[in-house]
Amino acid sequence: MKIYAIRTGTVEIKENQVVGKGPGALRLVNVLFGKKWAKPVPIYAWVIEHDEGVIVVDTGDTARTSEPGYFPRWQPYYKLAVRFHVKTEEEIGVQLKQMGINSKDVKKVILTHMHTDHAGGLHDFPESEIYVNMPEYKSTLGFAGKLNGYLPHRAPAWFAPKAIVFDEKGFGPFQKFWNVTGNGDVKVVATEGHTSAHISVIAAMDGVHYFLAGDTSYTEENLIKKITDGVSPDPNQAIDTMRNILSFASHHPTVYLPTHDPNSAMRLKNKTTLSVD
Repeated sequence: MKIYAIRTGTVEIKENQVVGKGPGALRLVNVLFGKKWAKPVPIYAWVIEHDEGVIVVDTGDTARTSEPGYFPRWQPYYKLAVRFHVKTEEEIGVQLKQMGINSKDVKKVILTHMHTDHAGGLHDFPESEIYVNMPEYKSTLGFAGKLNGYLPHRAPAWFAPKAIVFDEKGFGPFQKFWNVTGNGDVKVVATEGHTSAHISVIAAMDGVHYFLAGDTSYTEENLIKKITDGVSPDPNQAIDTMRNILSFASHHPTVYLPTHDPNSAMRLKNKTTLSVD
């Protein structure tokens, strides 16, 4: 098994999103109207070469984000709080071809959640099985989905995701898991917080667990300090998830790989495990 980091452009968000401030609904207000922008951060997708076939975790975003009218004009988050920078040659489909992987070779695509910077590249995988936590998918639909920042109208017409069916027995500190592969060396675990049905993927190889974390935190430092972002609907739930990750890492050598951490690709390359006191 091999794991690759694919950087599909960058995104700029407010400092108040990286480190949430204020109670309740005020957190989102502080994101929308905060004055300070954080430095651009990568948008990583992950490719797992496995004996059972190629697995892609998140698809990154699309260059179409630069097109006028791509985002709903009335949606305040896209107007005030985020800037995407994705070139056509940075899309995941293009980069996979450069690696010698055709999109039809991808057996499974797993989405940690369905925000555009994680699902914007879905159009490259019409022949793959695409797995989503069904409560996450349902939350994207209709006008309510758009209001919450999802882009259901931008999903491919053929998109019909398969449900992740969890084993409720749990896996370590995680209450729910699903074996993606037959021998269980790639698993999905429930990591609610950034969205109410967020999931992560754990790939075990040579005694090390690679934790493809989506947006459980924006950086490893934020995980260690249990710093929640400014858009999580339930910060307490996000902190509980962080505690579960840290507990897991205290028992298993774990390389923590969140989507937007500038150091994720280097940690993957160097197999740098999470240090838990």
